[in-house]
Amino acid sequence: MGVTIYHNPACGTSRNTLELIRLSGVEPTVIEYLKSPPDRDTLVNLIDDAGLSVREAIRQKGTPYQELGLDNPSLSDDALLDAMLAHPILINRPFVVTPMGTRLSRPSEIVLDILPADAFKGPFVKEDGEAVLDAEGRRLV
Repeated sequence: MGVTIYHNPACGTSRNTLELIRLSGVEPTVIEYLKSPPDRDTLVNLIDDAGLSVREAIRQKGTPYQELGLDNPSLSDDALLDAMLAHPILINRPFVVTPMGTRLSRPSEIVLDILPADAFKGPFVKEDGEAVLDAEGRRLV
């Protein structure tokens, strides 16, 4: 199964998501989007395929969101996309693409919706101590 994650290794949610993918037995294609940002078409497709609005795909915390005035509700999707492409830190993460769909995996366990449920054989606990899978690999949250 081909899986791609748009990853930020400095983000705990992104690291947890990556570990869940690997626990499913898949080694994904990892795109560190801060180093290799998606082009406009790819970003639009990620957002659309995940069922999000452009505004829902923008990261506010730890970004220049406020400084750029992106909280202005009159800004168009094109203007928001321009900002995300100019400042990739504004792209919320991690986006994950599998044959089962595309998700913005926040929280990280959302990735389980697009991975085969029978792929998990053991427990998983996030970095913060929250249990996600039990000893038999069944989803807890």
